[in-house]
Amino acid sequence: LFGVAVLFIAQEAYFLAAVQIIVYAGAIVVLFLFVIMLLGVDRLERLEADNLKGQQVAAAVAGGVIAVLTVLVLFAGKAGAPDNAAVTRSLQGERDVEGLARLVFTDYVWAFEITSALLGIAVVAAVLLSRRSSETPIDAGDYPEVTDIFEPAIAPLDSADEDRPATGDVDTDPAAAGATDERDPDAEESR
Repeated sequence: LFGVAVLFIAQEAYFLAAVQIIVYAGAIVVLFLFVIMLLGVDRLERLEADNLKGQQVAAAVAGGVIAVLTVLVLFAGKAGAPDNAAVTRSLQGERDVEGLARLVFTDYVWAFEITSALLGIAVVAAVLLSRRSSETPIDAGDYPEVTDIFEPAIAPLDSADEDRPATGDVDTDPAAAGATDERDPDAEESR
């Protein structure tokens, strides 16, 4: 990604270098989002579980090396800076944007259209693959935060409560409530 942008800069195509970085950085972000969506990373994971031995130490060392390299590049000076003549020529009338547009929409129009169709098909396929079919049952482990919320409301029955229904504290036994099977004929006529 960055290497191709550097090659564009070496060819004095600064706009293409900027577009290369912006477009591919956005594409990588979208790729990460699709991977996260398809893998179902919303499940709770144990953070203390270390899958690879020394993973945290290696990450700290890599971060330190990147920080040192960043500081070195910032204070390196103008040793690798491009010459100003190329920038001046590009501002005086040599436009790489017009040349790019002419090439993309004339000579390479079919490659451009096929690429856009392939990207559209990839988006539709990713959406269809990530859908849950109606036959697939939803497992309680898929959404642990929901089961954690409603778990206290579903209390297990004690051995003394086995005679009672599991619907709550309301006593639904008609004999205990004093109801009889006889119907009041006056009440039926008033309906």
